[in-house]
Amino acid sequence: MAEASRSNPHAGQPVLTDGAPLDRARAALILLHGRGASAESILSLAHDIGHPGFAYLAPQAAGFTWYPLPFTAPLDANEPFLSSAIALVDAVAARVEQAGLPAERIALAGFSQGACLALEYAARRARRYGGVLGFSGGLIGPDDTPRDYAGSLDGTPVFLGCGDRDSHIPLARVEHSAEVFLQLGAAVTKRIYPNMGHAINADEVAFASDLLSSLLSGAGNL
Repeated sequence: MAEASRSNPHAGQPVLTDGAPLDRARAALILLHGRGASAESILSLAHDIGHPGFAYLAPQAAGFTWYPLPFTAPLDANEPFLSSAIALVDAVAARVEQAGLPAERIALAGFSQGACLALEYAARRARRYGGVLGFSGGLIGPDDTPRDYAGSLDGTPVFLGCGDRDSHIPLARVEHSAEVFLQLGAAVTKRIYPNMGHAINADEVAFASDLLSSLLSGAGNL
């Protein structure tokens, strides 16, 4: 493995696209897949929650995983993969903005490991987004991680959905993540689903679809 690949393992990874071309899109949704999954698989979610007028962008993690250890492991233990993943999402967001869509027309969504990455990215790069959808995820790092993120989400709608029988995501982390996002100025919706494991359910899909529809309805003349 080349030195650049060791220090930035996700550099140069493909980004799959669907929906409206960026130069004609009214909004964009960045989709982040889970561990062992693919950009292609998470793009299928766009057909359930998306709307005409959206550009969908799904980056592919190197080796099908954004970081090697559980999301509750010490942050340093998941480096350089985590920083490289954040940098890849940075690049995708910059691509959208360069096409003329501002951050408030960009939504982030992810499932499982991809949800953790989407949430951590939004916290580290806090500003007004069109929305952040975390399906079965939470902020990254051990319980004692300082959550002294800079910036403000300035009313960004943030959704946190998780099952109460999810063996991968501790409910305490979902609760704590909701508190952190409230402190960052987000408009937080948290839904914990009884008797559900590690999955996305119809209620979450409906909520996400409504959020994205609202984003389009406010797009004005973009």
